[in-house]
Amino acid sequence: MPKIAVTTPDAPRPVAAYSQAVRKGNILQVAGQGPADPRTNQFVEGGIAEQTRQVLDNLAAILAAAGASFDDVMMTRVYLAKPEDFGAMNAVYTEYVTEPFPARTTVYVGLPPGMLVEIDVLAVLD
Repeated sequence: MPKIAVTTPDAPRPVAAYSQAVRKGNILQVAGQGPADPRTNQFVEGGIAEQTRQVLDNLAAILAAAGASFDDVMMTRVYLAKPEDFGAMNAVYTEYVTEPFPARTTVYVGLPPGMLVEIDVLAVLD
């Protein structure tokens, strides 16, 4: 089985040596996405809700480029800059996923200045 890079202009271009996503067989790993608007490559304005929405839109675009959707996501990893942003992030997150929800890990980490959230996903395709 070959390892195939998945790319789309509808999500921010990688800024280092990584792919937007990689597929091998029916496994798809999508790289962590930040709140950059793919048209401007700048972080969206606003707070955690706006940034979370942009991150999830970026993930949705990459999933779609691979022929997948959030329904195929098995695992989500959320990286937040501030613990107090969990509730607002989770409210937006639940607009994108449905039951049975993906497994999820949420951790609080240092992120680049102005970045409040980063999320990556693992999907299994039929």
